[in-house]
Amino acid sequence: MLLEMKVSGLTIDPITNTPIVILKDLQESKAIPIWIGLFEASAIATELEHVVFSRPMTHDLMHEFLKALDVAVSRIEIVDIRNNTFFATVYLVRDGQTYRIDARPSDAIALALRANASIFVEESVLEKSRNIDFGIKLADIDKFKEDKVKEFLENLSAEDFGKYKM
Repeated sequence: MLLEMKVSGLTIDPITNTPIVILKDLQESKAIPIWIGLFEASAIATELEHVVFSRPMTHDLMHEFLKALDVAVSRIEIVDIRNNTFFATVYLVRDGQTYRIDARPSDAIALALRANASIFVEESVLEKSRNIDFGIKLADIDKFKEDKVKEFLENLSAEDFGKYKM
């Protein structure tokens, strides 16, 4: 069974310094943390904060490609977790035809935010994620909500982007 969720916020794993995107169901009774890469966290954070760059970033470019080709992102689904790796599917629609595309959850989420598409998580993924030691307690997620996205963006340096400096 699929559960609709929303991006609740971003935080940094204090142990590994890895970004984490937090998804919560619409009733805010269930949550799931997903460890993601720095670039994907930046793509999610900039969309959450409505930051607009003078040039399109990768996920913005992908969204513009899809719009130009009359392709809509109808929804994304986080469908599995195996060996601590999450798996997602992006659903695209064009001329009434639906296409399923395998994706990393972080890329799927970044694209869904730009397309205002729904985010779903398979309930079995929530169950499986409870058995993994993620390093934080889901009950502690609320304390990260408020200003973590802003803090994350403010702490990014040019060096974080390696040779692809802006």
